[in-house]
Amino acid sequence: MKYTDDQQTDSYQSWQLTQKVPIHRGFFVEDLNKAEVAPWESKGGMGAFVNLEGTGGTNDGYICEIPPGKQLNPQRHLYEEMVYVLQGHGATSVWQKNGKKHTFEWHPGSLFAVPLNAWYQHFNGQGNAPARYFSVTNAPFVMNLFHNLDFIFDNDFAFSDRFSPEEPDYFNAKGQYWGKRKLSVNFVPNTLDIQLYDWKERGAGGSNITFDLAGNTMGAHISEFPVGTYKKAHKHGPGAHVIILSGKGYSLLWPEGKERKRVDWKPGSVVVPPNQWLHQHFNSGATPARYLALRWNNWRFRFVFNTDDGPADKDVKEGGVQIEYNDEERQIHQIFEGELGRSGAGCRMASMIPWCTHKEASLAS
Repeated sequence: MKYTDDQQTDSYQSWQLTQKVPIHRGFFVEDLNKAEVAPWESKGGMGAFVNLEGTGGTNDGYICEIPPGKQLNPQRHLYEEMVYVLQGHGATSVWQKNGKKHTFEWHPGSLFAVPLNAWYQHFNGQGNAPARYFSVTNAPFVMNLFHNLDFIFDNDFAFSDRFSPEEPDYFNAKGQYWGKRKLSVNFVPNTLDIQLYDWKERGAGGSNITFDLAGNTMGAHISEFPVGTYKKAHKHGPGAHVIILSGKGYSLLWPEGKERKRVDWKPGSVVVPPNQWLHQHFNSGATPARYLALRWNNWRFRFVFNTDDGPADKDVKEGGVQIEYNDEERQIHQIFEGELGRSGAGCRMASMIPWCTHKEASLAS
C-alpha cells in the first residue's frame, strides 16, 4: 500500500486550523501593526498566524494583541519562542512549576525569549489601548517532529539549564558579551537604541549585534546601515524573519540566475528570504535603516538548518555566501540610484562601487 500526499498529516497545520484565527501568507507583510487579528480563545486575546513562504515550513510567526487592562492566559509549550513588542506597555511573568515568578516590564521595541517549557503570562499595563506583539517560534518543526500535542503543551519537564527560578538576574538587560558582536541575554529593553558594532565585511558601513536568547536553538540579530547605502547580497537557509525597526527602503530577493522579486518596507514590515535565495537590503530613505532578524541558529548552538551555509560575511568565491560589490550586476546599483533620485537622497557608495555616478559622496564624507 502506498500513501499519497493528501494522506500525509501535517501536525502543525492540523493544530493551527483548530485555533480559528486568520493566517497571513505570501511573501511579505507590509505592516504587522495593521495586520488583521481575531479572537484567539487559547491565548485569551486577539491574534493571527504569519506563515510566509520563506520559512519553508520550518518555523512560523504570529501576532497577538492583549486588550486594554487585560492579560493573556498562562501558557507553556515545548517549542521555542522569541517576542518582539510592537505596541503598548506591559509586563510578563515567567516561572517553573512551584517556583518563584520572574516579572519584567516591556514597551514598544522590547525583545525577549520565553524560556523553553516554562510557564509565562503577558499583561497589558495600560487601560486605554491594546498591546500587540509579534513572535517567531519553531512550533512547526516541533509539532511535526513529535506529532503529540499533549507532549508539547502538557509536559512537566523543567529545562533548569535554560531557566532557573533561583537565578535572580535572569532577565537582566546587561547580559554577557562573547566578543565584539555576540551577546547572551534574555531581555533587550529597546532594540531601537541598543549599541551596535561595526561589521565592515557586510558592506555599506553597517553595524550589527547578534543574540543568544534564553539558550535557544533559534537566534536573533540586529543590523543597521547608513543613509544612501545598501548591504552586500548574500544567502542562507530558511526562516529568517526580517522585521524593519526604522528607516525606509526596499529589498531585492532572487534564486540564483532567476528573476528578482522586490519588497518595499517601512517600520513594522516583515519579510522572510526563502531558502538559499540571494537577497539584498537598500536604504533609500532619509534616516539610518535598522532591522531585527528572528531566525534559526543561535551562534552558540548549531542546528540542522543552515548547516550548508558558509560564513555570512565571506565572498562566495572563497567559500562564503556573500556577493561582493564588484561582482554584483550593474543594474542593481542603477536601480538604487534611481530610487535615491526620486527621494532626493544622496548616494554614499562611491568608495565601494566602481560604476557609482555619485563620485562626490562616500561614507567618509
